Amino acid sequence: MSTTPRHRDARHRAAHRLAGDQGHLASRRQLYALGITRWEIRGHVRAGRWQLVGDQSVCLHNHRIDAVGHRWAAVFQGGPRACLDGVSSLLASGLARFESERVRVSVPRGARVRRNRRYDIRQTRRWSSDDLVPFGIPRTRVAVAAVCAGLWARTDREATYVVTLVVQQGLATPPEIGTELLRIRRDRRRALLHAVVNDLLDGGRALGELDVGAELRRRGLPALERQVLRRDARRRYYLDLYWPAFGVVVEIDGIHHAWAENVVGDALRQTLSPSPATLF
Repeated sequence: MSTTPRHRDARHRAAHRLAGDQGHLASRRQLYALGITRWEIRGHVRAGRWQLVGDQSVCLHNHRIDAVGHRWAAVFQGGPRACLDGVSSLLASGLARFESERVRVSVPRGARVRRNRRYDIRQTRRWSSDDLVPFGIPRTRVAVAAVCAGLWARTDREATYVVTLVVQQGLATPPEIGTELLRIRRDRRRALLHAVVNDLLDGGRALGELDVGAELRRRGLPALERQVLRRDARRRYYLDLYWPAFGVVVEIDGIHHAWAENVVGDALRQTLSPSPATLF
């Protein structure tokens, strides 16, 4: 099919507009729908203007592909019902301070899987269209992704950390995660995640707090209050662990206390905590 230069320019502008919201990537199906032929794609790739990513995606530049682009490429590689899942979905939804080696994509049981060494594409019996975010890159909702990230984590420690991090950063609440966890009937890590969510429901917001809480229960110490809200003249702050009957405060200085946004709050807690108080 012959095209005029003006028609070709219009098609390419449309392709770049589409890819601009997808990490500068477009699927072959999207490009074909715009009227760009496979021969044109091959010509741009041979000329070094575009590059192929897997066998389903085309990057409309010849530079390094960023994380957003790889997420879209993984979804395109997975097929029409593929979605980011687990940690990859959480990262796409804004999770910070966590890294994943490969992009994880879920497809329904029985779907065709196009294998690619760069992306982790797997069938799952838990796939449901009701679990998907209705906008942006296809991905599972945060609470669903948090549960899956916990189930698929390499270690129990990592599972606890990622679920806690989701709540700590305000991406999902403990009740939301707990509701999704109730859907899991059988898994070796199910009991662990239930214990983690129960601690989060009780006010825990950091890995160190959960560890200390478990040790306090094991040693039979009195019940405590977590994340108790206190206010000074200009702002509010939280106490990690507090026994009001004894006037004792325990501050858990995990790695997140070294983050810049937490330094001022820590100083306020140490200066303005209830008296008498003991800080550790």
